[in-house]
Amino acid sequence: MFRPFAAALLLAAPALAQEAAPPAKPPRLIVAIAVDQFSADVFAEYRQHFTGGLARLANGVVFPSGYQSHAATETCPGHSTILTGSRPARSGIIANDWVDLKTARADKTVYCSEDERVPGSSSSSYTVSPWHLKVPTLGERMKAAAPATRVVAVAGKDRAAVMMSGQNPDQAWWWGGKGFVSYVGRAEPSAVTRANAAVTAGIAQAQPARDLPAFCRSRDVAVPVGGGKTVGTGRFARAAGETGKFRASPEFDAAIVALAAEMRAEMKLGEGAATDLLIVGASASDYIGHTYGTEGTEMCLQMAALDRTLGTFFETLDATGIDYQVVLTADHGGHDLPERHNMHGITEAARVDAGFSAKQIGEPIARKLGISGQLLWGGNFGDMWVDPKVTGGKRKRAMTEIARALAAHRQVQAVLTREEILATPGPKGPPETWTLLQRARASYVEGRSGDFVVALKPRITPISDGSKGSTATHGSFWDYDRRVPILFWRKGLTGFEQPMSVETVDILPTLAATIGLKVPADEIDGRCLDLDAGPGTTCPAP
Repeated sequence: MFRPFAAALLLAAPALAQEAAPPAKPPRLIVAIAVDQFSADVFAEYRQHFTGGLARLANGVVFPSGYQSHAATETCPGHSTILTGSRPARSGIIANDWVDLKTARADKTVYCSEDERVPGSSSSSYTVSPWHLKVPTLGERMKAAAPATRVVAVAGKDRAAVMMSGQNPDQAWWWGGKGFVSYVGRAEPSAVTRANAAVTAGIAQAQPARDLPAFCRSRDVAVPVGGGKTVGTGRFARAAGETGKFRASPEFDAAIVALAAEMRAEMKLGEGAATDLLIVGASASDYIGHTYGTEGTEMCLQMAALDRTLGTFFETLDATGIDYQVVLTADHGGHDLPERHNMHGITEAARVDAGFSAKQIGEPIARKLGISGQLLWGGNFGDMWVDPKVTGGKRKRAMTEIARALAAHRQVQAVLTREEILATPGPKGPPETWTLLQRARASYVEGRSGDFVVALKPRITPISDGSKGSTATHGSFWDYDRRVPILFWRKGLTGFEQPMSVETVDILPTLAATIGLKVPADEIDGRCLDLDAGPGTTCPAP
């Protein structure tokens, strides 16, 4: 897409031979990559087929059972854990959006990356801001310790760039619908100007169907999802000007990664007096997963393309001679569409019942108790809020009725109340052993989270109709949404695999140790992961 990166985009980078001794000096550049909706299951499924950048990382230090350990497995909270070392209960980022019934503005929904203090802001038309992020990021800590550090973020979503870069990055750019945009008032670097021109020209050209690799052919099965719509056989053909299809395709990640490479070159990241941080939020897998599911030709082609794109990116970095450290993980996993699960004998997989929502659960209870207005707010899972204007004995009766009605629904696994969640200590130990209450506690913020947190049963997709918009999603308490790979690579670092569970909050202290940055243990939830394959350690002494 861009010079000279674009010319090599179709090439795959081989995994480099690795030396026995770990590097002694801090890297000059940290590259932190988040692949949106890259579950541990998808990584394991395609790992044998990687030959480019993902193959290089898979031959590094591999933690195949990383956990976004909290219950709210969505994009914003997931990205907030990666470079803060903090779970959502500490970071304040409980979901992509939440309900604030006490706000005076008409729009009661708050978006995680908005500053609702700006006049006229709404959850759909907002000023992007890290206002809601309550903890410092790795980049902020690096800058505080070494002001010469540069922090640059490039992502497909504003919330990915914001939650990983935090306050006052040197540059933060994300896809704005027609091109890459940034915070209000930010001057556009020449790399972004070139990127936007190239993307505009690319979208204006029709794209033919992609060739299907041999290992993708078994996935070429049409799956009906209702309304005459099928998924599972797509190859990313699109007409000229189809911006939506561009975003839900491998083209999108190619543009994001190419801009990241251009920004590195323009700002000479890794060439200064201090270690720099380059953040990349690759968002296409999420749009593809929502649109087509995770098991068709669409995701197969996406994984093959992302592997090539990252391979070329790493080759470009190799050519600079810079000593760089890579970490790659995901903000959450994903659940394939129930229709395909049913075809494979997973008969308990289903869509949520049409009409099951907080509003519809609350309406008959409000009538029964003589309560005017909407009583219960939220969706059909996750946080639900009771109107704070309902008080006293009437509120107590309403809470009891709501809990009973929610628990009686055939697709609900658990209804957790504010009181019992707050009474649960912060979770410790292996994340796969946490109870549902502990998982909810890791996501819960008093004054922001709901009066109830509802967990649907495993394999229930909270989309009632797959023929309109998304066919599949994520966001559950269950491990198919919680488990993600965590991969580290650096030239000279001996690769190994640790199959035991770790958490994405462990990434910040691990990278901090790599560059000798001290982070007080009581300020984060994560722990340092030892990247030394032998008896030595890359972690500081306790």
